[in-house]
Amino acid sequence: MVESSIKRNIIGTRGEFMSFALLAIVLLVVFPLAFGIFRLNLTAKYLSLAFAALGLVLCWGYGGILSLGQALYWGLGGYCMAAFLKLEAAAVIARDASSGTARALTTVGLPDFMDWNQITTLPYLWYPFKSFTLTLILMLFVPGLVAWIVGMAIFKRRVSGVYFAIITQALAWCMEILFVTRQGLTGGINGITDFRTILGVRVDSTAMQYFFYFLTAILVLACILLCRILTGSKFGQLMIAIRDMEDRVRFSGYDVANFKTFVFVIAAMMSAVGGALFTLNVGFMSPKLVTVEPSIYMVIFCALGGRLSPVGAIYGTLLVCFARTYFQEKFPSLWMYIMGAVFIVVTMWCPRGLAGVMDTFLPKLWIQVKNHIKLPAFLIRAVDWIGGDAEGRC
Repeated sequence: MVESSIKRNIIGTRGEFMSFALLAIVLLVVFPLAFGIFRLNLTAKYLSLAFAALGLVLCWGYGGILSLGQALYWGLGGYCMAAFLKLEAAAVIARDASSGTARALTTVGLPDFMDWNQITTLPYLWYPFKSFTLTLILMLFVPGLVAWIVGMAIFKRRVSGVYFAIITQALAWCMEILFVTRQGLTGGINGITDFRTILGVRVDSTAMQYFFYFLTAILVLACILLCRILTGSKFGQLMIAIRDMEDRVRFSGYDVANFKTFVFVIAAMMSAVGGALFTLNVGFMSPKLVTVEPSIYMVIFCALGGRLSPVGAIYGTLLVCFARTYFQEKFPSLWMYIMGAVFIVVTMWCPRGLAGVMDTFLPKLWIQVKNHIKLPAFLIRAVDWIGGDAEGRC
C-alpha cells in the first residue's frame, strides 16, 4: 500500500519517470560535457525562467488560476538577491577606498546608483540585505507576502478567470513603473548590475559559473519533485476539483479562497527562487524583467510543455528559449512568426503538450531498447517496477 502510494504520488507513471530521468541526465551530464561555459551559462539562464513555469503548472494547470503577471514574483526574488550582491560589491569598493578611482566612482559603502541620485546614507529598506541569511528569507517571504495579499483580496471576492488574469497583468505593469520611478532604491530603468562577489568569491569566475549552473539544475529537479508530491496527493485532487467544479467544492464546506491563495503563494515563492538564480547566473536584474512580456513567455513555456506536467514545463522552457535564440540569430525578422506557428501546432495537435508526447512514446521506446539492447538486469527491474501497469495509462 505504501509502495503504491509512493509510486503514484512522487514517481508517477513509467512515462513520467522516464521523462524526469532523461531530463536529469541531460541537465547534469550531457549539457556540462557538451557545452562550453558560455552556452552552459545561457542554459542556466533558461532554467531560472523555468521555475515560473513550474509555478504555473500548480496554479494554472491544477488550480485553474491563470496568472499573467508571474514575472512580478520572479522579479521580486531577483531584486532581493541583487540587493545583497550590490551591497557586497559596495563593500569591496569601500575596501579599495584609498584609491582616487574608488572615491570618484561612488560614495564609499553605497551602491553606485544611490550616489548618482544624491543619496548619502543607506536607506533602511536595504539594511536586511547586508545579511545573506536574511536575504534568502526575504527572497521567499516578500513575493509570498505580496501573493498572499493579492490572493486574499481577489479570491475572497470570488474573482476568477479572465478577470483575475487581467488584474495580475496590470499588477506586473504597475510594479515595473514602481521600479523605474524609484531610481534611488531600485536603480531605475537600468536595474541593478555590476556585481563582484558572493560571500567573498568572485561571481564571474569559471568555477562559480559551473557552481551556479549545477545549483540551478538541482533546484529545478527538486522543485519538480515538490510539484509531484503536491499534485499527486489529496491536495492535488482537491485543486483539480476546484478547477473543474468550484461551486460544488465550496458547497461541500471547503474554503476555496484559502486553497487558491495557498497554491498561488507556493507558485510565487517557487518563481522567486528562479528570479534569484537568474540574478546569480546573468549578473543583473532589470524592471523590464518584471513586466508583462516575460510573464506571457512563462505562460507559453507552461502551455507548450504541458500545463499538467512539471517535467513538461522544463522541456517547454528549454525548447522555446533555445529556439528563440536560434531563430533570432538565423531569422531575425521571422522568429516571432515561427515561434507562433510552433505554439499553434503543438497546442492544436498535442493537447497535453510535449509531456503528452513523451509520456506516450518513451515507454514504447523503452520496450524496444530492452528487447534489442542487452542491459543490466537490475536496471530493467527498476524501470519495470516504477512503471508497473502504467503502460495502459500512458
